[in-house]
Amino acid sequence: MKKLMNIEPSRSLKGFLAIIPFVLILMLYWTASNDRLAENPYDKLLPSFTQISAAVERMAFTEDKRSGEYLFWVDTGASLYRICIGIGISAITGLLLGMLAGLLPVFRSGFSPLITIVSLVPPMAILPILFISFGLGEFAKIMLIIIGTAPVIIRDIQSHVRQLPSEMLIKAQTLGASTWLVSIRVVLPQIMPRLISAVRLSLGTAWLFLIAAEAIAAQEGLGYRIFLVRRYMSMDVILPYVLWITTLAFAMDFSLRKLSELCFPWYHHQEAGK
Repeated sequence: MKKLMNIEPSRSLKGFLAIIPFVLILMLYWTASNDRLAENPYDKLLPSFTQISAAVERMAFTEDKRSGEYLFWVDTGASLYRICIGIGISAITGLLLGMLAGLLPVFRSGFSPLITIVSLVPPMAILPILFISFGLGEFAKIMLIIIGTAPVIIRDIQSHVRQLPSEMLIKAQTLGASTWLVSIRVVLPQIMPRLISAVRLSLGTAWLFLIAAEAIAAQEGLGYRIFLVRRYMSMDVILPYVLWITTLAFAMDFSLRKLSELCFPWYHHQEAGK
C-alpha cells in the first residue's frame, strides 16, 4: 500500500482538485450574499451576482456620460502601461547589475552593501518623497515599482551568478575567453531563466506598489478606480476590479512561465529532475 505522500494524482484529478476551492468560495459567497440581501435589500457589502454583472456592463461596455470613454478599459490600459514599463526596467536593471555584482568581485564589494540596504527600505515609506521630487505624473508611479522590485531582482541574479560552478568559468578562461565573453557566452544563458523566475516572483509586489500609487495620485487606473468608488461602498465595482487585477497578474505570470519553458527547456528539465 502506497503512503499518502507517494500518491501522485492523475492530470484530470489535479484539475478537479484545483477547481474545488473556487467552487466552495463561490457557493459560500452566494449563500452569504443571499442571506444579507434577504435581511436588507439595499445592503452593499455582498452584492448579488446580478448586481456585479450590471456593474461590469456599466463600467466595461457602456460609455461614460462625462468622458465618453469605457472606464474599465481605460483603467486597464493605464495600469498595464505602468506595470509593464516598471517591471521591464527592473528586469533589465536587475540583469545588468546582478551579473556585474555576481561576476566582478571589485564591483560586488562596493555595490552589494548599497543594494542590500536599499532592498530593506519600505518603498511605501518613500512614496511621498517620490511625489514631492517627481510630481504626480507617470514617472513617480513607475519609479515606485522599480524601487520596490529592482533591488530584489538584482540580489537574486547576483546570488545565482555566484552559485554557477567555478569549473565552468575557469574552463572558459582557460580557452582564452575574456570577462566580456564569459559574461555573454557562459553566464548570460545560465541566468536568463532565473531572471524570468525572479520577475515572476516580483509581479505581486509590483501590482501592490502600482495600486498604492494609483490610489494616492492618479486620474485613471485600476487602483484609482477602486479607491474612488470605495467612498460609496460600491462593492459591485470593487470586486470585479479586484478579480480583474488577479486575472491580469495570473496571465502575466502564466505567459512568463510559458516563455521560459519555450526558450529554456533544459532549465525546466533540470528543475523537474531535482
